[in-house]
Amino acid sequence: MGATRYHHYRVVNRWTGNLGKGTAEYKAYSRNFELSGADKGTSIPGSSDSAFRGDRARYNPEDLLVGALSSCHMLWVLHLCADAGIIVTEYSDEAIGDMAEDPEGAGEFTRVLLRPRMTITDPARIEDAIELHHKAHEMCALARSVNFLVDHEPEVVAA
Repeated sequence: MGATRYHHYRVVNRWTGNLGKGTAEYKAYSRNFELSGADKGTSIPGSSDSAFRGDRARYNPEDLLVGALSSCHMLWVLHLCADAGIIVTEYSDEAIGDMAEDPEGAGEFTRVLLRPRMTITDPARIEDAIELHHKAHEMCALARSVNFLVDHEPEVVAA
């Protein structure tokens, strides 16, 4: 099936890690950066993973990839639940990404596991809500675009 609409996304990535000597030496600069975009209220402070001389207090690209997959899945689940008349009152996900690194330092993700925990109001709709997690996985543009496994283990309870 061909695309009927196209969307475009722009982000400004500004390196903020020049400590005075630029990249004169591998250890002479910080890996810090700021992601921002038009009409966004705040920037995202980033760095490389602390294993690669980054600042662990900032988001690294790997965190952002896992977070983007988790967010995409959540937003689709909420949409599908609203359409199906399933009332969601709480949602959280403790997603985990696995990355392999080769001897030369190149890395690639091998899997992301989404572990969404969701509370709904009607206990009779728990199985329906779990099924919508499967549908959300099929709909998420990000999960459809990556070349590694994006798995999910949803837990739905009623309260």
